[in-house]
Amino acid sequence: MSPKAPQNPTDPAPAASRLRDRADALAQRLPPLLVAAERVAAAVTPGLHGRRRVGTGEAFWQFRRYQQGDDTDQIDWRQSAKGDHVYVRENEWEAAQTVWLWRDAGPSMDWRSDRELPLKRERADLLALALACLLVRGGERVGLMGGPRPLPGRSALEPLALALTRVPSAPPPPVPPAQPLARHARLVVMGDLLAPLDDIQAAVAFHAGHGVRGHLLQILDPAEETLPYEGRVEFRAVHGAVEGEQRLLVPRVDGLRGAYQERLAAHRAGLAQIARASGWSFSLHHTDKPPQAALLGLWGALSQESVRTAAAHSGVTHAPTSWTNEGGV
Repeated sequence: MSPKAPQNPTDPAPAASRLRDRADALAQRLPPLLVAAERVAAAVTPGLHGRRRVGTGEAFWQFRRYQQGDDTDQIDWRQSAKGDHVYVRENEWEAAQTVWLWRDAGPSMDWRSDRELPLKRERADLLALALACLLVRGGERVGLMGGPRPLPGRSALEPLALALTRVPSAPPPPVPPAQPLARHARLVVMGDLLAPLDDIQAAVAFHAGHGVRGHLLQILDPAEETLPYEGRVEFRAVHGAVEGEQRLLVPRVDGLRGAYQERLAAHRAGLAQIARASGWSFSLHHTDKPPQAALLGLWGALSQESVRTAAAHSGVTHAPTSWTNEGGV
């Protein structure tokens, strides 16, 4: 439960433009040496950041409609001749170059404890698009679950920004949908991750069971971490409320602080365990911290995942890693 959230703008176009500009600026602030180093590593390590692979990587995966920005060499003219549309052929390893993003767009994300802070959803949108900026520079395709299909290069950023800033017509579920992704693709999940652990575990297990590696990023307002309120406080539910549970009046909220923090810590430990059990990684970000640190952590997590994916294809075994950074992030 959280104080009542302010309303979001209904017109996505101006907000999308501002989000794209801020996200691109954030990505550009990272040390150019870091981006250059990752690209060099991708060039010499099989399977990293968009490099094609001979062998199993030549296995056919699917046909899909031709989109602006696609290489014309990928067009399958035989398949295209069967109908009125032009189709490109995607192979298994090409599909593995895709990084999928999912961020919680539910009501609980439209909240902040102070007007000087961003809404949790605003921070998630910014980080998602900034990460996309970095990934497309490294040759990756980036897609948004429930949004536009992955596109190559900067042509992916405009539709992604519009999709991120679009106001949903109905409250979306607080976990990623059971939508099959290509095996060896990667999935970055961003949100407050306050849904029941069983629901989160089921979502992660579904995608991990389909060969998808991923990362969980929990985004919280600092007040959700510390419960800094004193005395009599009324809380209002913004997600999943039922009749009679929309409001909760606590006579002395400071008396609940210790129990609340213990429960939050247990929930976070559960998230880390879910990630670790599936070979995923986990990190934490507070909205009063600079977004650059969280972006750098996401980039590092995906880079480590690329190493493990390449090692798996080459027969080398690496232990899965899971980490939580609560200080600098």
